[in-house]
Amino acid sequence: MTDEPGSVADLIRTAAEAVIDYRAGLPHRPVAGPADRAALLAALGGPLPAGPTSPDRVIDDLVVAADPGLVATAGPRFFGFVIGGSLPAATAADILAVGWDQVAFNAISSPAASVVEEVAGGWCKQLLGIPASASVGFGTGAQSANTVGLATARHQVLAAAGWDVERDGLAGSPRVRVVASVERHATVDRSLRLLGLGNASVRPVAAGPQGAIDINDLAKVLADEPTMPTIVVLQTGNVNTGACDDLRAAIGLARTVEHSWVHVDGAFGLWAAACPQTRALTDGIELADSWCTDAHKWLNVPYDCGLVFCADPSAHVAAASYSAAYLTGAGTAGSPSDYVLESSRRARGFAVWAALRELGETGVADLVARCCALARRFADGLAAGGVEIVNDVVLNQVLADFGSDERTDAVIDAVQREGTCWLGGTTWRGRRLMRISVSNHSTTEDDIDRSVAAVLRLAAGL
Repeated sequence: MTDEPGSVADLIRTAAEAVIDYRAGLPHRPVAGPADRAALLAALGGPLPAGPTSPDRVIDDLVVAADPGLVATAGPRFFGFVIGGSLPAATAADILAVGWDQVAFNAISSPAASVVEEVAGGWCKQLLGIPASASVGFGTGAQSANTVGLATARHQVLAAAGWDVERDGLAGSPRVRVVASVERHATVDRSLRLLGLGNASVRPVAAGPQGAIDINDLAKVLADEPTMPTIVVLQTGNVNTGACDDLRAAIGLARTVEHSWVHVDGAFGLWAAACPQTRALTDGIELADSWCTDAHKWLNVPYDCGLVFCADPSAHVAAASYSAAYLTGAGTAGSPSDYVLESSRRARGFAVWAALRELGETGVADLVARCCALARRFADGLAAGGVEIVNDVVLNQVLADFGSDERTDAVIDAVQREGTCWLGGTTWRGRRLMRISVSNHSTTEDDIDRSVAAVLRLAAGL
């Protein structure tokens, strides 16, 4: 490679230097602020150029134009949406993955990408307490992972009832009920719509004071129509409170139904299983049939990367795979594309592999434990300043009430505009609340204390 202006080598070095500068500045730059959409459109928009632009000019212009609109989600004081940062090795591995430009469809299109998903998926199963025999798919996130898990569930419960849904569709099929908490994540409902089951298939189950599924009500719901093909959706990590369902008890009840499948939505909370201090929250996890989680949340892998696991690999393949004459190796059991929705797939496994190699088993456990401790520190700091903490802080989620819906929203808006940290709002049980998620490997006690001080100062100034 030459290093002449505009060469591939020059462009990659320019981009890498821009990333290095950005990452080095994360602890110091405002996390976010009011974005000037008109200015961004002016800098990035305009008519499509009539002719070519030199590649070095393109990259230089992009770096300058995009910077004012970037949100420091990778930084230590971003506490919104359960977004993790990105570990150094995972970030570098993702840069390699882009440079290698591997198509992770199957072992023919990229042997390395296929094997690294197999290895990294095995390590994830070991950490999360999922049976080693389970299949693993690397997708975009919890939405796609939940969709694949529920598609596999649909396949299996209907097959057990004598119906081939892949061949015959849903018209005329036995009805399927989906038993899920009233506090399930909205991606579950979206998946049900996409799969043709519809939101009306849901039999809602009450949730307890902290948002975990009510076991007594679950028993009542399951006892009604016990012979109907049933998908039970459980949760580790309530999206607002962090509460986890009693998996062992709930799965035991689900097994009393003749044709049932248990899917666990653990977008972030499944990682509690990797930490001795929080593992009890996921007791019984190995008893489920499918599981979903995100690597780009608590594992701190760059966006995007979600994982779906199925205890029955043959059902997983039957629900998600396809073959075509021109696709050499397609449809062969074990191909990465058999387990997800995407065929044109980027090689997400490299970053997951790198993150797990960087951290190791003890590092993942320490990351989870530290984030939980920092979440408690955030809650304690706000409480000491007179703010009501609404939830039991069992994982990395904190809900705070500033006295009224209007005042809480005003505090959130002020914090987001000021830029010391970023956190969001939510509506939980009829109340507007500040929602704080501590998920970043680089967050320190000082980051928490600075953020608490900023929140209290801005609240006092309203």
